[in-house]
Amino acid sequence: MTPGARVAVVGSGPAGLYAAEALVKQSGGDVQVDVFDRLPTPYGLVRYGVAPDHKSIKSIARYLQRVLEHPAVRFFGRVEFGRDLTRADLLECYDAVVYATGAMVDRRLGVPGEDLPGSVAATDFVNWYCGHPDAADHRFDLSVEEVAVIGVGNVAVDVVRILAKSADELRDTDVPEHVLAALAGSRVRRIHMIGRRGPAQAKFTTKELRELGELPHAEIHVSPDDLRLDPASAALAESDRHVRGNVAVLGRWTDEPPGAKPRRIDVRFWRAPREILGAGRVEALRLERTRLGDDGRVTGTGEYETLPVGMVLRSVGYQSVPLPGVPFDDRAHVVPNRGGRILAPDGSPVPREYVAGWIKRGPTGVVGTNKSDAAETVANLLADLAADREPPARKIEELLAERALPVVTYDDWLNLDAAERALARSLNRGERVKLARWDAMLAACRPS
Repeated sequence: MTPGARVAVVGSGPAGLYAAEALVKQSGGDVQVDVFDRLPTPYGLVRYGVAPDHKSIKSIARYLQRVLEHPAVRFFGRVEFGRDLTRADLLECYDAVVYATGAMVDRRLGVPGEDLPGSVAATDFVNWYCGHPDAADHRFDLSVEEVAVIGVGNVAVDVVRILAKSADELRDTDVPEHVLAALAGSRVRRIHMIGRRGPAQAKFTTKELRELGELPHAEIHVSPDDLRLDPASAALAESDRHVRGNVAVLGRWTDEPPGAKPRRIDVRFWRAPREILGAGRVEALRLERTRLGDDGRVTGTGEYETLPVGMVLRSVGYQSVPLPGVPFDDRAHVVPNRGGRILAPDGSPVPREYVAGWIKRGPTGVVGTNKSDAAETVANLLADLAADREPPARKIEELLAERALPVVTYDDWLNLDAAERALARSLNRGERVKLARWDAMLAACRPS
């Protein structure tokens, strides 16, 4: 490894920061790493995707903070790839570039009525309650009494849990004040969590699922019919501890008698959304009963039902979006790569460009999965640099100065961090309260 190499990492979420950490460790400190993000805040989905009441997971930010504080790592916030800096700009200023931009949009259902007001991507709702500045002015009609959440993964469970909790239960979390006020006025009383397949195929973890049954203000119910397992699913439940745990937890909720709690969660399997109904906005959701065919695919049975819901939250998976000028697989929704090395359309490696995280492998795994993923990418990157390296043509500092870009530094972020902690103290609201609007965030970055 030639000392003094410079590497750009695009994205400051777990994938990007684990890549930065691996670059420093594997190179023995011989690499300067510059981390870019379009937001003025680091940590990506740890800040804007992990539910506010999951504080143990959010504590990962403290680990990632140590990466940003390493002398060989710099943070450049409020710099958007494709707008402020292009692919050519980065390749001119760095020996190599790692793209770690994640998976930023929800998959669509592809059913009639999906674009009616009140039909919402779960990402938008999560961004709103997590204080993402792009979602600060979003409005969700919480005056409705019934809501459907389509999906049976951990994101769907998070959304259901936030809807089922009282505002008082969320007071000591970091949700912005305007979000807390909106949730305090919620009239949602019944929440349907809906899966196309059965309980053996659900993607949520047993720990997350179990939390739904521990909510003090919401009862939970599962129909015994929904828990009937076909032979293949029964065999899976027998052999897979994760599946067996989920089925056991769900089974405890089939005998729950009606209670006096103000909210109710219905977990419903074997139902596929076929149409979102409404005259001008969501008024109902039409579902078809499903089953697994002999080929393992979900098929409809021709049996339908309609739920009188006023909002539909779609949580059927994330997908990445193309980066300007970077090769992209439009079917798999990832950057084509081999071991993190980006591949050209002819299958040959693209020199000096790499990927890590969800844009590399798709939206799979947990936060910690990004660590081994990044290590693989970085090992290949450093091997390539050792074999062939010419110094970059110019320095990024020159380019940023020429364009007069209002970069947010790591010290600026620390100012914002301190402002959020001070706000929490003033409101008697836990460790921090997020500032969620661009103007307020940027003002806190550089207090007068």
